[in-house]
Amino acid sequence: MNSQNIKALDSQHVMQTYARFDAVIERGEGARLYTPEGREYIDFTSGIGVNSVGYNNKKWAEAIYNQAQKLGHISNLFYTEPYARLAETLTARSGMKRVFFANSGAESNEGMIKLARKYRYELFGTYRTSNIITLKNSFHGRTIATLEATGQEKFHPEDYFPYTNGFKHVQAGHMEAVEYACADGHTCAVLLELIQGEGGVLPLPASYVKELRAFCDELDMLLLVDEVQTGIGRTGTLFAYQQYDIMPDAVSFAKGIAGGLPMGGFLVSEKCGDTLRAGDHGATFGGNPIAAAAALEVLAQIDDSLLAKISENGEYIRRTVSGWGFPAVRETRGLGLMIGVSIKGAQPKELAVRCIENGLLILTAGSDALRLLPPLTITREEIDAGLAILKKVLEEL
Repeated sequence: MNSQNIKALDSQHVMQTYARFDAVIERGEGARLYTPEGREYIDFTSGIGVNSVGYNNKKWAEAIYNQAQKLGHISNLFYTEPYARLAETLTARSGMKRVFFANSGAESNEGMIKLARKYRYELFGTYRTSNIITLKNSFHGRTIATLEATGQEKFHPEDYFPYTNGFKHVQAGHMEAVEYACADGHTCAVLLELIQGEGGVLPLPASYVKELRAFCDELDMLLLVDEVQTGIGRTGTLFAYQQYDIMPDAVSFAKGIAGGLPMGGFLVSEKCGDTLRAGDHGATFGGNPIAAAAALEVLAQIDDSLLAKISENGEYIRRTVSGWGFPAVRETRGLGLMIGVSIKGAQPKELAVRCIENGLLILTAGSDALRLLPPLTITREEIDAGLAILKKVLEEL
């Protein structure tokens, strides 16, 4: 089918919930993507941080094929090897105690919300209101609960009232606001992104994160870290919290974990490793053998050598873009290959469209930023090809 045929089918049969860019993608190789007609794009999106080991990755495809020939699904009523090995790998590399496997980022964050409230309930032995503090400008998902957890009013339209109660939003970086929100004694956790991705690729100050960790310890609350976008090597360490010198009580992951297959989950510390017990939580497809096999291969490829290269390439991109000296570029920010380019004098969405017209797929974030989330395995040649297009677009402003 050609691009026009595919777009016509979408228009006729698919709910129109996405403001899609005008590009139909058929196949990929490394960090390059192609339309049915053969047009090439450099990809700085990796499916919004999902295709962590690039396109047409032979070892990843082989791991999926081999597992699909043996067992596609059996449910969590039975044991299988892939999820058990994946759990061992994740806990060993994260320093956490146990893992729960889910299917998406929002579902993973929902699981952490349940964990925090049950931990609070068991702490007091009786019900009491259990609020969760989240940060303004955050994004935690599109379910009713995670929408309310999200600290951006644009994600709280009246169309979906009533939202789930029990969330308080405070300004990032202000410990006084957190302390005030917790003064009534009815808070069970703080939930945060270490880099606010959808909010503009905004890293939190390390000193603030450490203060939050100490504050949660003092009140026996849980510190929940949403690493749906920052996790699985994106920032140059397996998880971003490993660069903040803290240990969360729970950390969620999704996006890049299975390299393109739907998978998510959350890891928990020793402190709350036994909080959720049989019957407390579940997911039919959680730990699916094919997704788990794909994730094992992804983690095998995200070794120390690749993590170092992710940090080097991220620094190279930020240094290069800043070095152009364009008035339209306010700043570059982020960690590893999670990069925000703050723009002035133009709308990021308009620039993204121009980049796509010139052969570069790129994302936006917040009100002022272009967002770069290339495959973690992107080569320097592919980076330079993408940056040349971005430079051309910015020069034309």
